[in-house]
Amino acid sequence: MKFIDEVNVEIASGNGGKGCVAFRREKYVPMGGPDGGDGGNGGSIIFVGDEGLNTLMHFRGLKTFRAEDGHKGAGSNMNGPNGENLLLKVPVGTLVYNTETNELICDITEHGQEYIVCEGGRGGKGNAYFKSSTNQTPRFAQMGEPGVSYHVHLELKLLADIALIGLPNAGKSTLISAISAARPKIADYPFTTLEPNLGVVSVHEKTLVVTDVPGLIEGAAEGKGLGIKFLKHIERTSALVHLIDCSMFLEEFEAVESYMIIREELGKFNPELLNKKEIVCLTKIDAMTEEEIEKFRSTLEEQIDRKVLPISGVSGRNIDVLKQLMIRTKEEVNNGNE
Repeated sequence: MKFIDEVNVEIASGNGGKGCVAFRREKYVPMGGPDGGDGGNGGSIIFVGDEGLNTLMHFRGLKTFRAEDGHKGAGSNMNGPNGENLLLKVPVGTLVYNTETNELICDITEHGQEYIVCEGGRGGKGNAYFKSSTNQTPRFAQMGEPGVSYHVHLELKLLADIALIGLPNAGKSTLISAISAARPKIADYPFTTLEPNLGVVSVHEKTLVVTDVPGLIEGAAEGKGLGIKFLKHIERTSALVHLIDCSMFLEEFEAVESYMIIREELGKFNPELLNKKEIVCLTKIDAMTEEEIEKFRSTLEEQIDRKVLPISGVSGRNIDVLKQLMIRTKEEVNNGNE
């Protein structure tokens, strides 16, 4: 399925039904009087969070969504039925913006969460409603109120606890397949990941959701490469796992430089991303000697002032250590926000 994370659509609630003008006329029943019923309310547009969805693909090509109009009233004080509400299911993590004002209308963050974006028009009153001591035979009824319509922009920001970031071909897809049941495309050339993948990591009955972000390159904030399009998906995460493929560098300073490039692009996109907790890992260490691994690890720790964990998604080295570290980091962030 193609990954669609932004789409523009028009939504419109239903019009209220017209009230009825009617009079009771039965043989042998005097003083019948007005008995026109009210019109029904128009249907509303309601967005509903659905954890079974992870893309906005089902909105592609369908540009207008309209709820049912309320039905008009009838004689014998019969009110018209309300129009059916239109439930629009969206992935958890979807933001709905008013296209014209750029105002955030709602943020769907939970499964089953509902939000009425366009409320249906109210049905008009029938002539029976207007009967009074001074007006025994009202010959008018209300028109139903019109519904409302918006052009809205839907934007999906995947809800994950941990995001895997790094240069293209840094081993993100290999790692997410090693720590979860996700099976992304893996190959030995850059940009094999063209869209984010989600995986669930379990450690002793504790779980977290991990996403791998398409590889970033220098100048991503100016539109180069693919990753900048998907950086919004890590804005909600608790922490980052920064992968550095040390097998592709001849000198340790090149690994340090690659780390700084990614950090710079994160800061250009959103400075707050630099404040997230970060786990730094050396990947693809199977192709290196222990001496080379230690040289890269110590140099990185000295230059970036962070602990660095060597891992291998192929052999599984330190994968369990990383999973436990990710769980602990998530808990620390969540406890700090309470």
